[in-house]
Amino acid sequence: MNALTLDVRNVTKRYGDGETAVTAVRDVSLAIQPSEIVLIMGPSGSGKTTLLSMMGALLHPTAGTIRLDGTALSDLSERQLPPIRLRQFGFIFQDFNLLSALSILENVALVAELAGSKRKAAREKATAILTELGLGARLDFLPEKLSGGEKQRVAIARALINDPALILADEPTANLDSKIGHEIMRLLRRIAKEQGRSVVIVSHDQRIRDIADRVLWLEDGRFKDVITMTTDPVCGMTVERDRAVSVERDGEAFYFCSKGCREEFLGRLRSEDMGGCRSAVLQRAGSVFAHLASGARDGHASD
Repeated sequence: MNALTLDVRNVTKRYGDGETAVTAVRDVSLAIQPSEIVLIMGPSGSGKTTLLSMMGALLHPTAGTIRLDGTALSDLSERQLPPIRLRQFGFIFQDFNLLSALSILENVALVAELAGSKRKAAREKATAILTELGLGARLDFLPEKLSGGEKQRVAIARALINDPALILADEPTANLDSKIGHEIMRLLRRIAKEQGRSVVIVSHDQRIRDIADRVLWLEDGRFKDVITMTTDPVCGMTVERDRAVSVERDGEAFYFCSKGCREEFLGRLRSEDMGGCRSAVLQRAGSVFAHLASGARDGHASD
């Protein structure tokens, strides 16, 4: 079994003391696997951003433990945390948080330089990532010259530049229209899966549920519901397992977005089964003919 990227155990965050104390997160536990994409949803004031901030070592929990790749972040002092935030986490923000006086290449390369990379190496790596994200022709552009979707792609490149174990995204589609927001999130999913990075997203946006492996509902500081997502093997759509059309085959369950995809899947299996039977028949027939031919040769030899 793979080691957990992030292990959150019985975490509580309380602000203030006594009768005026406010508990934002209550005894929350969560385990994030390598390459897993988890979406945390919930109403405003439910504790989503507070929980994400604790996961990213931006806030200390009042109680509980948080481990990143086995390191207990909750036990470290504030002086020990900046290098971990810089190298082990990638942050994507709602408002992009790009430096307006720097080009997009400089915005991304700067983060690598802060982590210790030489300027030339940092710029080369930033160029490669931005080009992969479709921004190769805009490397020298200032942020103000970019669309919202392009700015968020720069933010993704900045989050990836130091090869973090975990990417944390806070309302990443809030300032994007629905089509662009969904495209950006699918892009993030593809890159995370290809590079083996874990991603935690907090959002109100119901339209991006399909990019997640799990959807968790946070309310009043506690997880109320867990939704497991799965991929339709026919059309590739991500669907909620509990609501999907399903079928079991040889002890394995398959889930589909519709009855049509399920029937197409079963039709393919029937064709494969028939093809397998036909191959077996032809193979047996070939063996019989070979045996008869051998017998015939032996008979001619004895004559």
